[in-house]
Amino acid sequence: MRIGLLTEGGYPYVGGEGGVWCDRLVRGLDRHEFDVYAFSNGQAQEDAGWVELPPQVARVRTAPLWAAEEDGAVHGRRARRRFTEHYGELAAALCTAAEPGAAQKPGTAEADRFANALHGLAELARDEGGLVAALRSEQAVRALEHACRAPGARRTAREARVPDLLTVAGQLERALRPLSLDWYEEDGLGAVDLCHAASGGVAALPGLLARHFFGVPLLVTEYGVRLRAHYLTRPDASPAVRALLAAFHGLLTAETYRTASYLVPGNAHARRWQERCGADRAKLRTIYPGLDAAPFARVGEDRPEDRETREERERRGRRGERERTDPHTLVWIGRVEPAKDLVSLLHAFAEVRAAEPGTRLRIVGRTSGPEGEAYLGHCRALAAQLFPDEADGPHAVGRNPVSFEELGGPGAETTADVHAGATVTVLSSVVEGFPAGLIEAMFCGRVTVSTDVGAVVEVIGGTGLVVPPRNPRALAEACVSLLRDPERRARLGAAARARALELFSVEQNVAAFHGLYLETVARTPVRRPVLDGAGDMQPFAAPAEARVPGHWTEPTPRAVPTWAVETPEPVTETVR
Repeated sequence: MRIGLLTEGGYPYVGGEGGVWCDRLVRGLDRHEFDVYAFSNGQAQEDAGWVELPPQVARVRTAPLWAAEEDGAVHGRRARRRFTEHYGELAAALCTAAEPGAAQKPGTAEADRFANALHGLAELARDEGGLVAALRSEQAVRALEHACRAPGARRTAREARVPDLLTVAGQLERALRPLSLDWYEEDGLGAVDLCHAASGGVAALPGLLARHFFGVPLLVTEYGVRLRAHYLTRPDASPAVRALLAAFHGLLTAETYRTASYLVPGNAHARRWQERCGADRAKLRTIYPGLDAAPFARVGEDRPEDRETREERERRGRRGERERTDPHTLVWIGRVEPAKDLVSLLHAFAEVRAAEPGTRLRIVGRTSGPEGEAYLGHCRALAAQLFPDEADGPHAVGRNPVSFEELGGPGAETTADVHAGATVTVLSSVVEGFPAGLIEAMFCGRVTVSTDVGAVVEVIGGTGLVVPPRNPRALAEACVSLLRDPERRARLGAAARARALELFSVEQNVAAFHGLYLETVARTPVRRPVLDGAGDMQPFAAPAEARVPGHWTEPTPRAVPTWAVETPEPVTETVR
């Protein structure tokens, strides 16, 4: 099978978003051939280069979304008329769509109008060699203005002023740049058996066009729903700009959900968002992200509690248990930023120290930009204030029971090393998507205390304790209850490791996508029938081994047996 993998700001670029799971997927499905079509999101990403690609990646084609060169296409009068018609229809659909936040369901008048306009623009770009200049022209701005002033436009659209129209037109030009690419040819996306978009939004747009031009089935994976992110961005823009851009992304999402053969959310949290945005439940197939369990196998399988019998633990007693595990250690691992709510964690730890004086807290992670640096400084100062008798000064952490460390520093070479010294792993976030850090702790067989955000409850599944966010007392009580019950910690930790290995490993992820690929292709009609010299369909013209990498890659001509050749009977006229 030949897969067209569509990405935006991710694979195959180094450090790209979602690049790790894409790389594991491609390497795990080495029986298939992959063509990667990737959008880059900046010059720095392009300068960083690509990750090492496996041999099953046959071709990589890239295009920048952050810049667009002139395509040199000069439109004549007829082409300009077609552009005005299609772009005006697209703009009209934005101006009459439902209010932002409401589901843009497929099949509505606006959704159908948007889809027809999008396909019309794509066909025009294919015929004329591109739309870059047209999308940047005054003609586009005037068509948008006309749609905003037309009868039936929403109030927010009618209030758009010239700066708003220029901003919206600029954003639409950026989002529609994929229309001008030369990817939509028989030897491009028309040659793949399946398009797999690694995210929604603009990354799925080439898949929509491959479906439109060639009938290629489309599979869309969303570990984070792009439409939700668009609703939460541009808070400083005017209401007209926010409304029109939200309408565009809502209608693009609706068209993606309508066109895709299957939608793959990464968890139930993302699945609920997809349903809220108009996805058909019959198309949804939840596949959890796959994480590599191998780096955590040593810690997960080599626990002292597993090597001791129940009689030995009872004979040693509580005092011996304290001597073996003291000091108790709480571990937090992640990216230091306000959404992780380390302030609540520090206040909770103050209550934990009052109940269990020997306990330590290790905060291990890196900051993300100036905001993260400022937040880390605030947390360091708070730790010194909460434990003044154990610190050298108001901003010192020398003897403080709270340590701030970077992953890879002394004593924290790897994530597995950090979890190896943890009694309890803690997550205190107020916003969280899919908590990969918790899964790593589960692979290590460590019990967890987490806040009820995002997909946390779905991941934990009863193998850890979950408390409300921004509730330091509840967080502290849960930690103390586990610190005082070693048998419960061992029991929950073993259950957590078993659950992680069953649901969140790379193997289950690859196997699930492999099955979905086969199911998708099996339900897709034959798109390119092979014809013989007479123009009749030739059965079995492309043998199954045509997609196996190697010398079978190109189908070889096959002789047609004589019994399969339709020979017309000679016509004999009877002369009287």
